[in-house]
Amino acid sequence: MDETNRDEMQTHTNDQAQGLRTKFGRSFRVIAITSGKGGVGKSNITTNLALTLARDGRKVLLIDADLGMANCDVLMGLTPKHDLRHLLYEDVHIDECLSKGPEGVDLLSGGSGVAELTHLESEQKWRLLDALDPLGERYDTLLIDTGAGIGTNVQFFAGAAQDVVVVVGPEPTSLTDAYSTIKVLANRCGIRRVLVCINNVTTMAAARQVFRQLHSVTSRFLSVVVELAGWIPSDIHVEKAVMTQVPFTTAYPMAPASQGITRLAESILRRPPETGRAGGFQMFWKTLLASEEYVT
Repeated sequence: MDETNRDEMQTHTNDQAQGLRTKFGRSFRVIAITSGKGGVGKSNITTNLALTLARDGRKVLLIDADLGMANCDVLMGLTPKHDLRHLLYEDVHIDECLSKGPEGVDLLSGGSGVAELTHLESEQKWRLLDALDPLGERYDTLLIDTGAGIGTNVQFFAGAAQDVVVVVGPEPTSLTDAYSTIKVLANRCGIRRVLVCINNVTTMAAARQVFRQLHSVTSRFLSVVVELAGWIPSDIHVEKAVMTQVPFTTAYPMAPASQGITRLAESILRRPPETGRAGGFQMFWKTLLASEEYVT
């Protein structure tokens, strides 16, 4: 693709994005939540963040893009009849694949135990984008729970977002893997700002210490701004909520972890989206895929 066509496509993309922001009367946000490794509470944070944003009056679509290993439905106590597998491989209409969750959040589940979903081909990615296209007028917030690590699906979904939040635990392995993920997102996806949420720590001081360790290496070796967006304290209520399949912000709204989610939501929303990144529902993804086709 020559530079003129690239510029024209990007201009069209940005014009569409501006139209959406004007239509909704508030900033349209595409937020991807990812992590360097599994087991750090990423999906739980994403699910409860979606509910918190909905309580704030936002119209939220949650896509569980941890493909083949999705569990946001379990955390919300839902049993979807259809999921991404049916959308991409069986031509089921997207409206039939959406499940109504608490607080009016709509969920598109990524399916569980389906091997072919773990590596989407370009055809499936385009089909997903075409299915999402007519949904743009229904929502002002798209929240994406990506898989963990640095796979192509993670790059695809995180690369589409205005805001990327990396969930980090206090373990040294979590820090190492978070650094690797941020490096890939910066070098391959062109992401220039990453928000960090420290999970399962005892105090704010402990969260800041974990963040300082991560920031010390990202600031030395990567051309990316890394900001501490929030922290979620260790809280027995989180485990209790998981066992009952009720989101902890619903079951225990005054619990320390629930308050941490509220602070995280406020922190994300008060930051303007990353400068220069498309703000539409799926226009950036189409631009990204079109560019890939010319490169390959």
